[in-house]
Amino acid sequence: MEIRIANTKEDIEFCSNALLTFRPNVDPDTLVEQTLRMMQEGFRLIYIADDNSSHAEAIAGFRTFEMLRTGEIIYIDDLFTFPENRGKGYASSLLDHIHGLALKSGIKTVHLDSGFPLYPAHRLYLSKGYFLACHHFAKPISDN
Repeated sequence: MEIRIANTKEDIEFCSNALLTFRPNVDPDTLVEQTLRMMQEGFRLIYIADDNSSHAEAIAGFRTFEMLRTGEIIYIDDLFTFPENRGKGYASSLLDHIHGLALKSGIKTVHLDSGFPLYPAHRLYLSKGYFLACHHFAKPISDN
């Protein structure tokens, strides 16, 4: 199983089905440009594809940053495997790759948020040594 790094517009387009399936709120017309902007700010995208596939089978998007609370961390924004590929170890391999990058960089923790109903994902994270560290709160801001 080869993990590839998305570096180009073509790579992002190859990952677009997975990204848009996982993040349906993203505008397909601006996905590539948005991802390229995010990459300029440190976002990285890795993926797994079968040799005969026309799209990525699984993706992980992540970034490194530092906070007073945690020190330097890797934060996983996105981790997605198409349902027909679940159980093949793709998500586990992507996580292992990210954990390896953290280890090489001297980063002590990897963080992610996961939606409440995503129980199969939670089982994977717990089996990989993640723990429930906090509740994440968000407040929509509007000008109304």
